[in-house]
Amino acid sequence: MTHARLLTLILLTFASVSIQGAESKTNVVLIMADDLGYNDLSCYGSKTINTPILDDLAQQGIRLTSFYSGCTICTPSRMALLTGCYPVRTGWKGGVVGYGLKPNNGLAPQAMTIAEIFKSAGYQTALIGKWHLGDTLELAPDKQGFDYTYFINKSNNQTKQLWRQDEVIEDPFDNRRLTEQFTNEAIQFIVRNRDKPFFLYLPYSAPHFPAQAHPEWKGKSNNAAYGDVVEELDHRIGEILNTLKENALEQNTLFVFISDNGVEPGQKQWARSAPYRGLKWSVLEGGNRVPGIIRWPGEIPSQQVSSAMIGAIDLLPTLAEACDITLPPRSGNQPPIDGVSVLNTLKAHKDRPHPRTSLLFWHGWGTPQAIRTGPWKLYFDETKEHPESKVGPVLFNVEIDPAEKTNVADQHPKRVALMLSDAKKQLTEIKRNSIPLGGPMDPDPKLPKDPRWLGKAN
Repeated sequence: MTHARLLTLILLTFASVSIQGAESKTNVVLIMADDLGYNDLSCYGSKTINTPILDDLAQQGIRLTSFYSGCTICTPSRMALLTGCYPVRTGWKGGVVGYGLKPNNGLAPQAMTIAEIFKSAGYQTALIGKWHLGDTLELAPDKQGFDYTYFINKSNNQTKQLWRQDEVIEDPFDNRRLTEQFTNEAIQFIVRNRDKPFFLYLPYSAPHFPAQAHPEWKGKSNNAAYGDVVEELDHRIGEILNTLKENALEQNTLFVFISDNGVEPGQKQWARSAPYRGLKWSVLEGGNRVPGIIRWPGEIPSQQVSSAMIGAIDLLPTLAEACDITLPPRSGNQPPIDGVSVLNTLKAHKDRPHPRTSLLFWHGWGTPQAIRTGPWKLYFDETKEHPESKVGPVLFNVEIDPAEKTNVADQHPKRVALMLSDAKKQLTEIKRNSIPLGGPMDPDPKLPKDPRWLGKAN
């Protein structure tokens, strides 16, 4: 065998091994809508918005009916999703970047993100969409593990600048075209990295207000501009799914669709969270029980509907386990994650217990207000939606009372006491093991009030 031929054979072997290595790693596409209510997809019961693509996606995988976003508003919800931590662990105390939280503050660089975890495992990573975790270069997405970035740094009502990497490429952007632009960038990223493992985080700005329909979608729905925007979003997700299929990536890609919180108060005329009450900012179920759809061909059985309680904080450990990535040990300045892997639940392994047994909830201004354990949800703070909370904690069975209207605390005093104790214990531990926000310390921060019926966490 000649040296040239031997070299060719070695190069071909190396190329083959490299391709096989890429193919053996599962790709991830993580899509998050903005302010999409639980009842805003037809597969979740909408009668005014038609979402055939997401309906089909749910049929091909699992539709979650007790999926909770990371918080009731944008910034902390994204903190939770990217870190697997309750947002207070990363210094959040209420509000969103640009409204209650200064633009030079945000997710701390020392917080370990899902992008950093996937990047360290050899994945190409991208953030395409809405960031909302800090405006400064120190807090930019490329400092949090994202190789490629194309984004708006806050909500579409707070900024007019569209960024690619560290440069502004449009000022002002056309709000009507953002969903199309984000989709096109996502498609290019997928095609560009089709021979490499990739992690794509695609947090759309739609249907956050102002909902302005793309010219080609205006008037197409039966629910004003809001419906037009959601139906376009559904169509664009179909374009991404088609790209995966055309590039032979469909079978090897774990695809996730969620929302960052519930219905924005100004959009309640068109958006819905039925059968749940409550809006964005609120701890009621409608504030952060949102759609959750996951497809992974050959691994997650199709046509599943699960009522298992799952939080957005669980996605980091779940996706890491699905992709055979060992979570790195936490260093002294990194908070422990609160998420748990729910992969066995998604795979319908009925012989293994569901690992999430409780979940804590914070109001958008930072006050911890409730805990859910099994079907029970206990409010340990006074809330305007529950007049009885003025005299003590209120308890609901959200499985039989989804609108949270019948307080049964007097019938279950032992359960109330146990849940109060559990909530205080968890909140105390969280307070002791947290880090400050990224950026300069605010000399006069707006601090959340203490929950009325829990007392201070020590």
